[in-house]
Amino acid sequence: MSNTQHLQDFTTQVRRDILRMVHAVNSGHPGGSLGCAEFFTVLYQHQMKRNPSFTMDGIGEDLFFLSNGHISPVFYSVLARSGYFPVSELATFRKLNSRLQGHPTTHEGLPGVRMASGSLGQGLSVAIGAALAKKLNGDAHLVYSLHGDGELQEGQNWEAIMYASAKKVDNIIATIDYNGQQIDGATEDVLSLGNLKAKFEAFDWDVLEITEGNNIEAIIAGMAEAKNRTGKGKPVCVLLHTVMGHGVDFMMHTHAWHGKAPNDDQLAIGLAQNTETLGDY
Repeated sequence: MSNTQHLQDFTTQVRRDILRMVHAVNSGHPGGSLGCAEFFTVLYQHQMKRNPSFTMDGIGEDLFFLSNGHISPVFYSVLARSGYFPVSELATFRKLNSRLQGHPTTHEGLPGVRMASGSLGQGLSVAIGAALAKKLNGDAHLVYSLHGDGELQEGQNWEAIMYASAKKVDNIIATIDYNGQQIDGATEDVLSLGNLKAKFEAFDWDVLEITEGNNIEAIIAGMAEAKNRTGKGKPVCVLLHTVMGHGVDFMMHTHAWHGKAPNDDQLAIGLAQNTETLGDY
């Protein structure tokens, strides 16, 4: 499952899923979803050690927690195409009584989802708790999490960041989607994050950067290095430099598509730029 061409084909199909899901209900968040397509593909098709059947406790496997839950389209697509639930269920995205709500929930028991993530800033606390549980259970597997850069404007993150280093939670890899955009504009304009690498290092985290966050080979190499840095007394942070809307030219480098669905003509353009590879749902 680690063949680079397979991963690229997988990513392209995921982008098609994202566009079609959001367009079908005229609602959702395509920008960040498109920008993280390569990351999710590498994580689920290459990086994580996963059990073939899903259990909520996740004992004996790596775990993932999505904190910025509004990018659920990419999460659902990758989960479905990784075998957690039927790909055909993607057609129910954001519909009444669907398990695939706009922000992931747990009450419907959707395989692959271990936390509800609507309110931003809470995912790192949950991931740290899961990482500590693995230590208590003698489980050597890792915990991964993903967070938006704008999400780091929430104070709870920094309490969790401080706690993780103080308690030497060194079996967690927290990735920041560092695209520089949020719903109201550029993060630099809304509320500057300053030197994010220096901030995490000041809280005694081990930090590495993946400067090409939409390049599959760069992500593979960067996440392998992140894994190598676990177990050494410090939590690990990956700053993943992505482009919001990547893969659809008119959606790139702007916050405008943070939470807006494409119309019919825009969908056709986006799909033309992402050729069907694994079969549309």
